[in-house]
Amino acid sequence: MSGYLLDTHVVLTSVHQSVKLPSAIRAAIERGPNVISVISYWEVMIKSMKGKLDVGDPRIWWPETLLSLSATPLPILPSQVERLHNLPRIHADPFDRLLIAQAIAEKLTLLTWDSEILKYAPDRFSVVH
Repeated sequence: MSGYLLDTHVVLTSVHQSVKLPSAIRAAIERGPNVISVISYWEVMIKSMKGKLDVGDPRIWWPETLLSLSATPLPILPSQVERLHNLPRIHADPFDRLLIAQAIAEKLTLLTWDSEILKYAPDRFSVVH
């Protein structure tokens, strides 16, 4: 697989405040192809249910977001989860760690500006920040 895997923060910013995106990330999204992990949907759903994030109904947000970013959904596969085993404990966030594992397993370029995620690159995967 090739393309850009958008981390959850990039997805949310792209949909609601795209002008705040770093220019390199914005250009990558425009080039595509874009992929959004079910992990991001899961994270948004949890935060929405806890009242920590307002995206309206997350069940509507998900298909609308995929459409607006011309993105393909990426399921969570056992081969991706296996990649977690060899990841150093740099980042504690389980959602971000699984996004990193997916980027590695699927050979996707991760779009992020999370400084903790950047510590895993460039030895393991490609990143645009």
